[in-house]
Amino acid sequence: MSPLRTLPLALLLLAPSLAFATASPAAERWWSHVRVLADDSMEGRETGSEGYQKAANYVAEQLAAMGIKPGVGDSYFQDVELVSKRLVHPTAKLALVRGGKRIPLTLGREAFISQHLGESGQVEADLAFVGYGLSIPDAGHDDFAGMDLKGKVAVFLYGGPAHVPGALRAHHSSLEERVKALRKAGVVGVVVLFNPKTDEMPWSRMASSRFEQSMDFADPSLVETRGMQISVLFNSRHAEMLFAGSPHTFKNVLALADANKPLPHFVMPTRLEARAERTSAPVKSQNVVGVLPGSDASLAKEYVVLTAHLDHVGKCVPVKGDGICNGAMDNATGVAAVLEVARALQVAKPKRSVIFLLVTAEEKGLLGARYFAAKPTVPLSSIVANLNMDMFMPLFPLTHMVVYGQEESTLEAPLQKVATGHGVTLVPDPEPDRMLFIRSDQYAFVRKGVPALFFKFSPVPGSAQERTLKEWYPKYYHAPADDVRQPMDREAAAKFVQLLSDLSLVVANTPERPQWKDSSFFRRFASPPAEAAQQGAP
Repeated sequence: MSPLRTLPLALLLLAPSLAFATASPAAERWWSHVRVLADDSMEGRETGSEGYQKAANYVAEQLAAMGIKPGVGDSYFQDVELVSKRLVHPTAKLALVRGGKRIPLTLGREAFISQHLGESGQVEADLAFVGYGLSIPDAGHDDFAGMDLKGKVAVFLYGGPAHVPGALRAHHSSLEERVKALRKAGVVGVVVLFNPKTDEMPWSRMASSRFEQSMDFADPSLVETRGMQISVLFNSRHAEMLFAGSPHTFKNVLALADANKPLPHFVMPTRLEARAERTSAPVKSQNVVGVLPGSDASLAKEYVVLTAHLDHVGKCVPVKGDGICNGAMDNATGVAAVLEVARALQVAKPKRSVIFLLVTAEEKGLLGARYFAAKPTVPLSSIVANLNMDMFMPLFPLTHMVVYGQEESTLEAPLQKVATGHGVTLVPDPEPDRMLFIRSDQYAFVRKGVPALFFKFSPVPGSAQERTLKEWYPKYYHAPADDVRQPMDREAAAKFVQLLSDLSLVVANTPERPQWKDSSFFRRFASPPAEAAQQGAP
């Protein structure tokens, strides 16, 4: 429900002065976008919904009012054709079979069938625990080596070995790379376990996601995740039942993971029985694309792309009567930041052209960004960098920041200079097992060889800010509480917008293109034309 709808009249009359009396004009402009995009009338901006279209229209109108030109011919909209899938819940079944005894599982309590990966039909297969379920040749790590997994369901702990760098670990944990490795090993399905220490939301909220629709591309040539018959997420509180009769307990596995020790691999004395039926329907949605032409005749042929996802998860399981997941932090904040950077750059007249890309279906697997990366509105080789905003977490003053991908490319130098100029300290990824490097839209560009950065506020070490950030996820993440009533530091957000504007301008004005560092694994994804341009070829 709308936040103002529940306020007593006296508070309603006071709300404007209380909320905005001390806000700077920059902070108020940023917040005004958040309020509109997270309003109940947008109904949570579910991909393809009427609410999402309202949000897309608002963004396009704002870009036009700022003098940002349409980025898709004479339109701001890039059509993205998708297919939605829903699980038929009354017929869905899960059970474990061990020692001739069938143990039914209650969907939503012990486990649930994922909407996002799997097919209709029945599965009966042996289980095998495969550690983290990762194959990372560049790091000499292979959880499938020496195991006969043909026709089996792989059970793994989400995370990765500590000795593998975070970005590389995250890349091989992506759905596309993971499915590729699982198919090669002969696996027919997966059971995913989570380490409780990295939980971002309560199990009940995670389990309620099974009622959401999943989506994929209507164009089968763009779909990379076929091949798994079943995908199950298992409640860590009930995971010992999965390990009964095995040479290791789940408690033992967690202890090894927490101590950064190698995980065991073994066939489990248990079979999984699963039944899933899925319905499908076409969905049409749109990316919003605006472009600011560069002011330099030569550099204007190259583009810096700023991204934020416009979608959220829409209507969700009600909490205290509120059934709209408004997505204020996730990701009205990021969209608002892109709009305000567009305002600043329109005045600054950068030498390179800048694309402002607000994408759809991020919550469905980065689909909007992946579509743009596969079918860009400008030549892919002309895109020099991507800067991505996704719930950058303005919960406290901006003094420290994590920037994912900074160590991979020469974007690190201008980032460091601009951050220092704003009094901001850059810190390394404190939680690599959360795999944030692959969980937002910059990853679609990275896979196409484009150097990219992804930004989040970081707490002052040892301060109460650490608790504030930790407590945000279980209370707000993908919940109705993520609305405009939650506390946000608007002045910190305005400072971030200024930092991002300055960084965008530096990247757009520097004659040399950003390059992958020689040490970066992701350098291999750069196309030959882009590599030639990076080396100064005409």
